[in-house]
Amino acid sequence: MRKKYFIFAFLLFLSILVSTSFAQWQNVTTGIDYQPFVVTVGSGRNEVFVSRMLRSDTECIIDACIANGKVCSNGGRQTVSQMANRYEDSISYWDEQWGKRYDVVAAINGDYWDTTNNTALGGIITSGVYAKRFSELTGGSGFGYKLPGPGRYPFLGGCVGHRPFKQLIIYPDTTTSQFDGINVTRDSNQIIVYTQHFGPKTPTQTTGVDVLVEMSRMPGIYPSPNGGLGTVKEIRQNQGDTYIPFDHAVISASGSKATTLLSKISVGSAIKISNEITDYQGDCNTTSSFDWTKTFSSIGGTGVVLQGGIVLSQTNTDVHPRTAVAYNADYIFFIVVDGRRAPTSYGMTFQELGEFCLNNLGATDATSQDGGGSSCLWVNGQVKNQPSDGSERATYDGLMMIRLLAKVQTTTYSAGASVYAPSGTTVYLGPGSNHHVLGSAPTGQQGTIVAHSVNGVSAKGKNWWKWSYGTTTGWSSEDTLASYPPSKIPEWMLY
Repeated sequence: MRKKYFIFAFLLFLSILVSTSFAQWQNVTTGIDYQPFVVTVGSGRNEVFVSRMLRSDTECIIDACIANGKVCSNGGRQTVSQMANRYEDSISYWDEQWGKRYDVVAAINGDYWDTTNNTALGGIITSGVYAKRFSELTGGSGFGYKLPGPGRYPFLGGCVGHRPFKQLIIYPDTTTSQFDGINVTRDSNQIIVYTQHFGPKTPTQTTGVDVLVEMSRMPGIYPSPNGGLGTVKEIRQNQGDTYIPFDHAVISASGSKATTLLSKISVGSAIKISNEITDYQGDCNTTSSFDWTKTFSSIGGTGVVLQGGIVLSQTNTDVHPRTAVAYNADYIFFIVVDGRRAPTSYGMTFQELGEFCLNNLGATDATSQDGGGSSCLWVNGQVKNQPSDGSERATYDGLMMIRLLAKVQTTTYSAGASVYAPSGTTVYLGPGSNHHVLGSAPTGQQGTIVAHSVNGVSAKGKNWWKWSYGTTTGWSSEDTLASYPPSKIPEWMLY
């Protein structure tokens, strides 16, 4: 009996050894692979699920996803699957150009969330747009990914701050006003910048001014004197409720700041929105040399577990399901450790998570994300792990591995062409059903195609056109529009 037990234990050891050391990566698409692991650590047996992206593949990128596309407190939550599907086949702003489409291949859950304000706890940069500010000098800022130009690489941000006079509206005469927030409710004597990530429109305001700006360069991380570059399209006083198209921003001001804004601009004025993030070392006082300029995507993290090839010692020794993002010179990794289902998978401590990233993946740097019931790895349409809640938990943000698809456009219409909606149509604030809804055009509504660089672009399985009718300008799918006037049916065909 003892001999049989020894043989069984030896075979079990061999199976774990094989799964941890010799299991093969499964190719999901060019540049992105997936592999499940079984490892035994101090906490016990664990099942770990990992996707990796080849950094040198120029068509593979990392972007942040946001539940329902909203960072505001009423944005609501979505599962990782729902967020991945929301961004699948949507158009991107990669390398400061609209039009390439997202093939979302892998996704993980993101940051902890603030249960009081019902938003992600940390900041969010998505598709090159600073959508939610990181808190000022409160600790680590999590994972980030930079655009071509200064470099195309992942990083772990330090303690960050914005420093006074580093968040600026730059007027045509080069004078500036400091703005007070991004995608938050405006208070008295403030300037707030709104993007599509706040929601379809700005809050209702009976005082102050909303300035609608069409952006030729979206408002990302660009230190002064550079910035997101735009043209003033409309000035709306004492109204609020200004719709925010996908390629626009709204500068909303009150009090003396509104007075200054109105004195500096008019319809047609060029204006810049400048954001700067200053990176600090762990003491949140000593600046580091890292430059956040042109960061393409970033979300908050719960803490660095591996840095420069060294596993960081952790005082928290709790064992839970874990989510992490890691990288080395060749790959970026998404990692989910299942837990709370012993003896199959116990979960890990933060230190064990760092050790797995180093020893099993060869990563040099890693940060943990929200864990527990939130931990989820989605790959190519399937949740690979077993979330400890029994099903996916809805969260506020996450990260995606994406393969970029070519920009595709039709030439069905040209600017100024007359069109109508034969059966009515939904009108969106951007080209794709992932964008917020602007309204509905009734059956038979006539309108005109408006010039835009991505007219006819393919997104969400359809082609999209910017058109205007009455006082409304938005985007509808090509299959819901037709040329006007309708072709007359020959009389002989009616009999």
